[in-house]
Amino acid sequence: MELRAELLKSIWHAFTSLDVGESGKVSKSQLKVLSHNLCTALCITHDKHALEQHFRDDDDGPVSSQGYMPYLNTYILDKAVEGTFKKEEVDRLCWTLCSTKNYHPERHGSSALSKNDAFHLWCLFNFLSEDKYPLVLVPEEVEYLIKKICSAMSVELSCVDIEDFISQNDMQSGVSVWAFLDLMNSGVVTRGVDRESITMAIEEVYGEIVGNTLKEGYLWKKGHLRRNWTERWFSLKVSSLAYYTSEDRKECKGVIELDQNCCVEVLPDREGKRCMFCVKTLSKTYEMSAPDTKQRQEWTTAIQTAIRLCVEGKASLHRELKLRRREQREERERRRVSKEEELRRLRLLQDEREQRLVELELLQEAQRQAQATQEQEEQKRRLQHEQLQKALQEQLQEAEEARANMQVEMAAKEAEAERQQRRIRELEAMQVQLEEALQLEIRARRDEEACRKTQARLLAEEEDKMKALLTLQEEQEDFILRTQREKQELRQEMESKSKALEEAQQQLEKVRASRHRVDQDIAAAQRKLRQASTSVKHWNIQMNRLMHPIGPGERRASIGGTPTTPTRLPSLRDSGLRLSQKCADNEKDRKESQTSADSDSRPEEESGTSDNDAGIPMQTSNGSIESAN
Repeated sequence: MELRAELLKSIWHAFTSLDVGESGKVSKSQLKVLSHNLCTALCITHDKHALEQHFRDDDDGPVSSQGYMPYLNTYILDKAVEGTFKKEEVDRLCWTLCSTKNYHPERHGSSALSKNDAFHLWCLFNFLSEDKYPLVLVPEEVEYLIKKICSAMSVELSCVDIEDFISQNDMQSGVSVWAFLDLMNSGVVTRGVDRESITMAIEEVYGEIVGNTLKEGYLWKKGHLRRNWTERWFSLKVSSLAYYTSEDRKECKGVIELDQNCCVEVLPDREGKRCMFCVKTLSKTYEMSAPDTKQRQEWTTAIQTAIRLCVEGKASLHRELKLRRREQREERERRRVSKEEELRRLRLLQDEREQRLVELELLQEAQRQAQATQEQEEQKRRLQHEQLQKALQEQLQEAEEARANMQVEMAAKEAEAERQQRRIRELEAMQVQLEEALQLEIRARRDEEACRKTQARLLAEEEDKMKALLTLQEEQEDFILRTQREKQELRQEMESKSKALEEAQQQLEKVRASRHRVDQDIAAAQRKLRQASTSVKHWNIQMNRLMHPIGPGERRASIGGTPTTPTRLPSLRDSGLRLSQKCADNEKDRKESQTSADSDSRPEEESGTSDNDAGIPMQTSNGSIESAN
C-alpha cells in the first residue's frame, strides 16, 4: 500500500501535466500513451483495448482523474509486483512529463539546480508530501527538508528568508512542488554554495530519504579468509548492510543481512586499528574500523536503528519519522485549537463578568428606586389603613343592626325549615313506594324477556325442522329424477337389445346360406358339431341361470319344510330382466316357426344337422347368450 501511494503521487503529477486546459480532464489518446509508458516502466503487459472497454460509455470525451483512477488501479497497479521494477524509472517517466510543462528554471536567470537535482528534489517532495490531492508540502516539512540539505552542505540555514518567501507567496496552507523548486532556484537557500556541493548534498539527502539509506561511508573491514584489512564503501539500509569496492557502487563485495538475531558491539583497539566495532549475526562476525570515534558512534547507532526497524517490521526510517512529525503537527494543532478555545472561553467569561457587573449596578439602582417607591407606598398604606379603620367601625355598627334583623329572620326560617323537613319525609316515603313499583316492573320485564327468548328458541327449532324438511323434499325429488333417468336408460338398453337380435337373425340367415358350401367338409363339421353340443349344455345351464337370476333376498328351502320366499319390492333391474325374457320368448317362437317351414322344404338336407343347429348358441350385442330354437 505504501508503494502504491508513492506511485500514485508521481502518476498524479503526470496526469495533471496532460491537462492542458486545466479542466481536470485528459483526452483518451493521451491516457493511452501514459498507460503504455507506465506499463513499460512497471514491467507489465499493456492491454491496448482495456482503456476503450473501460470507458466505452463515455463516448470520445476526455476523462477525469476520478474516472481514470479505477482503470489505473485495476489494469496497471494491481498487476505491478514489488521487486520486478525500479520505482526510480517510474518517477523519472512522470517527472519528464510534468517538468516539460511546469518547470521553468530560466525565469530566475542562472539556475542553481541541474535537471537531475530538480528530479531528486521532486522525488523528495513526493515522499514528504501529505496523502491529499492536490499534493502540497506543509511549511514544517519544507523547513525540515531544507535543513537536511543545508546540513549536508554544511551551511547554516536562515529560517527568516524561508518564512518571508512562504508568507509573500501566501503558502501557509502548503507549498506546491513547483513553488518549492522556485524557492531552491531563487538562491535563498543555496546562496554562496557552488553547484557541485548542492548536487552532492541533494544526492545524499535523496539516498537517505527516498533510497532508504540510513548511512553511507568508507570503513575498514577485516577479511574472513586472509584476515587482512581492506577499505570498503558501506551502505546501510533497514534490512541489510552492503559494502562495495568504491563509492560508485559498481562492484558489490558482500551484503550483511540484518534481523532480530543481529547485534553491534564496540571493540577495543588492536592490530593497529582504532575505533573498532563488530556486527554479529548467527553465522558470522564482521569486524570494522571507523575513521574516528564520532563516525563509530554514528555507525553503531545507525546499525542499531536498522535492526530495531527490522524487528518492528518497518521498511523505512524516514517514513516513520514523517509519521511522527505529522503526529507532532497534529498534536500542536490540537494544542493550538485547545488554547484558542480556552482563550475564547476566557474572553466569554470576562464578557459575562462585565455584563454581570453592569447588571449588578442596574440592580442596585433599581433597589434604591424600589426603596423610595416603598416609602411612598408605606405612607399611602397608612392613610388607607386609617380610612379603612373608620369605615370598619361604621360597618360594625351596621352589622350589629343587621344581626338583630337576622335573628328575627332566623326564627322565621327555622319554622320554614321544619315544614320543609316534613315535606322531605313525605317525599322519601313516596320514593320508597316508587322503588318497589320499579322493582316489580323490572321483574315483569325479565319474565317477558325470558318468554321472548323461549319463543325465539322455538322459532329457531321450527326453522331448523323446516330446513330439514326442505332438504328431504329435495332429496326425494333428486331420487325421482334418478329413477326416471334409470327407466329411460333401461328403455334405450331394450331397444339396443332388440336391434342386436335382428342382427343375430340376419347372421343366422347368412349361416344357413353358407351351409350349402360346406358339404365336402361334413365330417369335420360333424366333429365340430359334437364339440358344439358339449358346449351347448354348458351354455344352456348358463342361459337358465341368466334367465332366472337369484335375487339378493332369496334363500334356500329348509330341509323337510316348505320353501319360504322372501317378500321384496320389485326393482327396476327385475322389471328390465322380465322384459328381456319376454322378448327372448317371442323371438324363440318366431324362429321355431321359420325353422319348421325350412325343414318341410329341405327334409333330407336338414335331417342330419337340425338337431345340432338347434343347439348352437348365439351371442347378442349386449353379451347375453340366445338359443337358436
